[in-house]
Order: sequence, then structure tokens, then C-alpha cells
Amino acid sequence: MVPFRLEHILALLLSKDTSYKKLNIMKISAYIIAYNEAEKIRDCINTILWADEIIVADSHSTDGTTEIAEELGAKVVHIPFNGYGDLRNQAIAHCTGDWIFSLDSDERCTPEVRDEILSLIENAPLDIYRVPRKNFFMGRWIKHSGWYPNFRQPQLFRNGKMSYTMEPVHEGFVSHSDKEIGVIKHVIWQFPFKNTEEVIHKANRYSTLGVEKLIDKGKTGSILKAFLHGYWAFTKHYIFKLGILDGGPGFVIAFGNFEGTFYRYIKLTEVQSNWTPPSVKPIKRIDSRSND
Repeated sequence: MVPFRLEHILALLLSKDTSYKKLNIMKISAYIIAYNEAEKIRDCINTILWADEIIVADSHSTDGTTEIAEELGAKVVHIPFNGYGDLRNQAIAHCTGDWIFSLDSDERCTPEVRDEILSLIENAPLDIYRVPRKNFFMGRWIKHSGWYPNFRQPQLFRNGKMSYTMEPVHEGFVSHSDKEIGVIKHVIWQFPFKNTEEVIHKANRYSTLGVEKLIDKGKTGSILKAFLHGYWAFTKHYIFKLGILDGGPGFVIAFGNFEGTFYRYIKLTEVQSNWTPPSVKPIKRIDSRSND
């Protein structure tokens, strides 16, 4: 049998002949979640132009993110933010491909990952795959600190075989497959922070979102608990995850984890204590003439 050439496949796709379905060509959707990511979204989308469909789940950005995404051919769906788990579940509901590839706006696919994915999905033995990430921070590639290789929820999966839990931040995932979870060989790139301001902003935002998660777990807060949890987060990343070998950036990563954890428990304490300022009464000027 003569193998199909590219021009044969294209001719079949453009014709009314349905025999192309026998080729078992897998369609892949890539989705990105975003909110005011105008500085990052272009480079992110440019690394997944090979996907059959690009979905940008945008929580009503106001900085031009939507316009840039649409300019590059992505389909933008506007979804109110009710936590990252809900956002991701709604994003994958808009994906029509046989496979789904998840990429965040601060992540970049590489040619090696593209080639591995396209080869894998044609005859994948598993339904869900984790994707290792390599992080660039403060002018260097991070080799330790728990950042290399690091993973988030599986980023490649068959449509319908995975969903996300509903935590507002650091959401988990639910496998709907009876198979184990695989790991692809090559790494994508991540640029988690542009500058120190983003580090501080993320620590503040995530610590606020994390309070609900602590309450759901039945945790209680105090100043001492905030310090001890923060201290452990710093020690874990700087010592046990060898952040010390990453030099200055390793210290900043560890300290950022201290801050995020410390403020998460402080905010929990604040919510549970319901601190209120003392009430005041109207203070008027005393008219001395009334004493005459």
C-alpha cells in the first residue's frame, strides 16, 4: 500500500470523501487562562500556533489581552473569575479537540514539546500526561528550589478524561481515566515573574485566595502559626529543596514562599478574629460660655 502524502491528506480533507476519518488524525486544542496579560499573551500564543484550536479563557481583561489573542487567531471566551478551578473547567468545556493541551500565559511551549505531543497523540497508550517545566527567574535558569523540573496539574489529556477541583487557588485535578498518568520527556519554559512587583502581587493575591482553602480544611490561624508555617516554607525551599544552590534567586524564591504562607495565615487569623475598631461618639466643641 502506498503511504499517504501530505497533499493526499489535504485533498481528502477538502473533498466530500469521508475516508480521511480512517487516517485517525487527532485534533488538539490548546487553552490559556488569562487576565490582563497583554505583555505575555503574544509570546505564549506564538508557541502554540501548531495547535488545531487555541482557546483563551479571559476573565474580562482591560489591557488589550483579548485583542492581541484574537489578532493571532485564538478564540476568546470571556469567563467571570470564580476561582482557578472553575475557570479551567469552563475553558476545557470550550475545547473541541480530541486532546487538550493546557498552557498558562507565563509558559512557553518548545519545538521539542510540540514534536513529542504531535507524535504521542496519534497512538498514545495513556490518557493523561504531566509536562515538566523549566523556570527562568532573575536572569537565570533555576536548577533547584523545587522549581526544576516542576509540575502543576497534568497539561496534556484526552478530552473528557480530566477535570479540575474547585479550589480558588492551587486547584487540583480529577482523573476520569482508569490508566496511570504519564510524563512527557521534554520541558516547556516558564517565566513566573517579570519583576519583584509581580512576586509581591502574586504573594498578596494567592494568600487572599488561599484563606478559603484553609477554612475548608478546618485550619485555625494565629500570629505564631503564621510565623511557623512561613518559616517552614522558607526552610523547605532554601535548604531541603536546595534553593541555596540557586544563589540570590534561590533566596528570593524561598523568602517569597515565606511571605505568601505567612500572610495567608495572618489573613486567616484576621477573618476568624473579626477584629473591629472601637466605636467613637461624636465629639463636639464645648462652649465655655455655657458655664457663665
